[in-house]
Amino acid sequence: MAGIYLHIPFCKQACHYCNFHFSTSLKLKTSLVEALLKEIELQKDYLQGQKIETVYFGGGTPSLLDENELDAIFKKLDLHFDIHPDAEITLEANPDDLKPDKIQILKDSPVNRLSIGIQSFSEEDLKFMNRAHNAKEAIECLELVKKAGFDNLTIDLIYGTPTMSDAQWEENIQTSIDLDINHLSCYCLTVEPQTALDHFIKKGKAEPVDDANAAYHFQVLMEKTAQAGYEHYEISNFAKQGWHSRHNSNYWKGAHYLGLGPGAHSFNGTSRQWNLPNNPKYIAAIGKGELLFEKEDLSRENLYNELVMTGLRTIWGVEKEKIIAFGPDILEHFQKNIHPFMASGDVKEQEGNFILTPSGKLMADRIAMELFMDEA
Repeated sequence: MAGIYLHIPFCKQACHYCNFHFSTSLKLKTSLVEALLKEIELQKDYLQGQKIETVYFGGGTPSLLDENELDAIFKKLDLHFDIHPDAEITLEANPDDLKPDKIQILKDSPVNRLSIGIQSFSEEDLKFMNRAHNAKEAIECLELVKKAGFDNLTIDLIYGTPTMSDAQWEENIQTSIDLDINHLSCYCLTVEPQTALDHFIKKGKAEPVDDANAAYHFQVLMEKTAQAGYEHYEISNFAKQGWHSRHNSNYWKGAHYLGLGPGAHSFNGTSRQWNLPNNPKYIAAIGKGELLFEKEDLSRENLYNELVMTGLRTIWGVEKEKIIAFGPDILEHFQKNIHPFMASGDVKEQEGNFILTPSGKLMADRIAMELFMDEA
C-alpha cells in the first residue's frame, strides 16, 4: 500500500511562523492545477502499480480549491492510479473557508477526512500568528463540519507561543476534548529562519520562545489527552481509538509515497526526491512535459537514520529486527548509543521494540541524533 500527497501552494495570507512553500497570490492557481493534472500523468508509474491507501491534500491551503478543480484532480487520480475503495482521503482546510457551501462541496467529493488548522481558540494567539480566522470561526467551523457528517476530523494546535498562558493552553486542549475531536495534531511553536516571526524576534518586536514553558505545555498536553482517552501514538499526534491518521502513520512506518506539486517530496524505498518549490518554474517545466526535481539516493546509513528518527517518534518504536537487518556494525552502534537512555529510563525495550517513555518524549530529537550514524 502506498500514498499520494498533493501540495496546493496557495494561502490567503502568510502566518508569521510558517516556512512552507506557498504564495498569497492566487493568479497562478488555475495554471498550477492544470500542471498538477499533467504531473499526475507524468508520474503515474512512480509507485509501480502499488494500490493507493491514502491521498492527502496539503499546503498551503487546499480548501482554496473550488469544486471543479477538486473534481478534475480526483478524476485524473482515478484514471492513473489504483485507489483502494476504502482509501483515507484527507484535505487540509482553514476555518474561514469552511462555510456551509464549501463543506457541502467537500462532503459530496471523495474527501472523507478533514485536517483543520485551528492553531488556537484564543483571539490573542491567532492575532500573534497572523491567522486568517478568528476564535469564533474556529468553534463554528467545527460545529458545522460535524453537523454535515464529517466524523473523521483532526485539528492542529500550536503551543509555546509568547501570548499563550498556561491556563489558555489547558483551555485549548479542553475545548478540543469537549468538541469531541477524534484526532489532535499539536506542535510546539518553532522559529524558522527567514520567517516573519524570526524577523520580529530579532528586532525585539516579539518575545522568543521559552523552551521551559513549551516543555511544560507538552507535559500538560500528554496528561490531559491521556485522561480523556487519547492515545499518544506519535510525538505530535493524539487520537481516540481507531482514529489514527493512516497517511501520516504510513510515512512513519516507511511506506512509499508520491508527492505532486511544487515542493512536494516522494519516497520509493531507495531514493527520495522533491519538486522545485517555485510555482512559475514548476508550471513552465510541466508544460513542456518535464519534471523539475532534485533526487537523493539513500545509503544504508541514510535508511537506518530515517528508521530511527521516525520509529522513535511513535508508539511502535524502533524494531530490533529491522536494526539487525542493516548489519552487525549498525546493530553494535545502535546498542552502544541507546544504552545510556535505557539506563536513565528515557527508552524502554518492549517485545523487541525500543520505545520512548514519557520522559524520553521530551527529548526525542536529542535521542535520535545520538543514535544517528555518519555515512561510511
